[in-house]
Amino acid sequence: MRFQVEPNRAAVGALAAACGLMLTACGSVSAPGTAASVTPTASATASATATPTASATATPTASATAASSPSSATTQACVTSQLNVSLSNTGALAGQAGGYLRFTNHSRTPCRMSGWPVVTGLTAAGTATPLKHAHSTMFGAWQYTAPPPVVTLRPGDSAYAVVVADNQPAGSSTHCPAPYVRLRVSPPGDAGTVTVSAWLPGAGSYLPSCTSADGSPTAATSTITTLASLPH
Repeated sequence: MRFQVEPNRAAVGALAAACGLMLTACGSVSAPGTAASVTPTASATASATATPTASATATPTASATAASSPSSATTQACVTSQLNVSLSNTGALAGQAGGYLRFTNHSRTPCRMSGWPVVTGLTAAGTATPLKHAHSTMFGAWQYTAPPPVVTLRPGDSAYAVVVADNQPAGSSTHCPAPYVRLRVSPPGDAGTVTVSAWLPGAGSYLPSCTSADGSPTAATSTITTLASLPH
């Protein structure tokens, strides 16, 4: 006689529940008789394949950069009281004579400069002639590029502007008017002024006041720039 044994329903239920818990924890289990394989759960896969977080891969922060290089966006414009102004790198070249106006920050606070300084040539008789805005110069080999650079000056740093004039008479003129013996200078955007000698040791003369063929003054100034961008 053959006997058929009924499965214990309670035991089967318990086994199914246990298997369900294992599936939740481990993913999926292979069928009996096949090699066991485990597929990581969604949370485990995300954890394993996630790329490094932004905080781990980020470049140095702006504040770290600003600490070593003051930002021109937050640095105030230089004013006359912060600056020592002098004339350097003087000489004559290709029909022009001039030099570099040097603006040195003598204060304890960084400041910035950009654009054309306001420069007026003064003769010994007191005639005042504003220097025009140059867009290129033979002396200093400077060429204007828009927009003009913003130069940030830490304490002790310097910025420069070329001042130049033709040193030969033009047209029917046989000589140039009396030269400029002093320069009255204001940094860009500031009303304060300082006066410096217009003597050019490298040229052996004061800054010429020669005019062009149409009678207009030739003396001009460049925008503020760095010494590295000028021959020296």
